[in-house]
Amino acid sequence: MDIPSRKPNRLKNYDYSRNGVYFITICTQNREKLLWENVGASIARQNDVKLSAYGKIVDYAINNIEKRYASVFVDKYVIMPNHIHLLLRIQNESWRAMLAPTISVVIQQMKGYVTKQIGFSIWQRSYHDHIIRNDHDYLERWEYIENNPLKWNSDLFYTES
Repeated sequence: MDIPSRKPNRLKNYDYSRNGVYFITICTQNREKLLWENVGASIARQNDVKLSAYGKIVDYAINNIEKRYASVFVDKYVIMPNHIHLLLRIQNESWRAMLAPTISVVIQQMKGYVTKQIGFSIWQRSYHDHIIRNDHDYLERWEYIENNPLKWNSDLFYTES
């Protein structure tokens, strides 16, 4: 019996601990809207968003990435009802490349912290990443994160229920 092989999520032979910026998307399990309290189709301003208890734990975890990893910086992020987007920058100034964690390690630790705090996992398996290639790419992703709450009802991950 042939078992279908899973499509690789990561770019083959790419070192995900090397200096650069990465756009990351992580979804909740079954895209459940667990991270906002006031989930609605339209949001007037990002400040209108009120994080749920789970969302606050995720926010805390994201804001502690830089404290845990000296060479990893969160340039921008947004917590949506059923997913998060992050612009993570690895900037290792040391000659010792081993000091920089991989993006996978950072995400695994962040998801693990949230799971431990909540008592069960709210996360979908894996995550999506995009390696930022240039300034234009960076600005597009930055603006996407900035405007994502305003466009929740047209978001790729939007669900009615």
